[in-house]
Amino acid sequence: MFINTISESKSKTFNQCGLKYKFKYINRLEETASNTDALHFGSFIHKILEDGVEATSIEDLYIIADRIKKDYRFSKAHEKKIDTCLRNFLRFNASLEEVGSTEMVYEVIVDEKYDIKFNGIIDRTIKGKEGGYLIIDYKTSKRESTKFDLYSDHQLQGYAYAIHKKFKVPIEKIVAAHYYPVSNNFVTVKYSVPQIAQYVRSKKEEIWRIRKMKSCEFQPSENRFCNWCGYKGICSLFTEPHVITENMKNTKTKKRRK
Repeated sequence: MFINTISESKSKTFNQCGLKYKFKYINRLEETASNTDALHFGSFIHKILEDGVEATSIEDLYIIADRIKKDYRFSKAHEKKIDTCLRNFLRFNASLEEVGSTEMVYEVIVDEKYDIKFNGIIDRTIKGKEGGYLIIDYKTSKRESTKFDLYSDHQLQGYAYAIHKKFKVPIEKIVAAHYYPVSNNFVTVKYSVPQIAQYVRSKKEEIWRIRKMKSCEFQPSENRFCNWCGYKGICSLFTEPHVITENMKNTKTKKRRK
């Protein structure tokens, strides 16, 4: 199955479940609603933080929140956390030296000969006065990662590699971080050159594994993420064949981006 680009989202999906990867990235089938409460709240907060990097008051942030809230649906339990997130972010944002870029879309070439690329979107990047870079990934999940967790975080490693390649910045001058607006925790990590080299090797090997697979080899794998999967209705592990056939009739195909 030929692919030439991989993101951490694709990689995580592939390693969780081959069938989900096939449905999502090969067949391009839309997922049914699954755990939309937490997802909508996370997307809502992300959008405020993205649009609010130049905000100087809590009122500025609430203007953004009020403007976009109609696009998201989440429970009152999440609504209680909005004020805390916005006030924490306002203080955190004021402590940063520069605004930097938000939602930075990247695609970096890893291997020209075999046409292999990494792509993704970084929540926020900030260039320091000494030429280094700070990468910030916003997180609204209940479980917070420790510094130890971040040492093996492939998403942040991928971001660090992208900044290294895109801006010609030495790996040792890049700091990657998770920021949790609910608790105001800011967890940072720096990677070594060997760590990033190992990350790149593992991703190239992953792309080759996918390239060598036949369509029938993308099999379902039951795991702890199944309860949040939007493809359970067409998965043989959870649904009878005749029901899958019926559900497939109502499953939409995602439009390709131009």
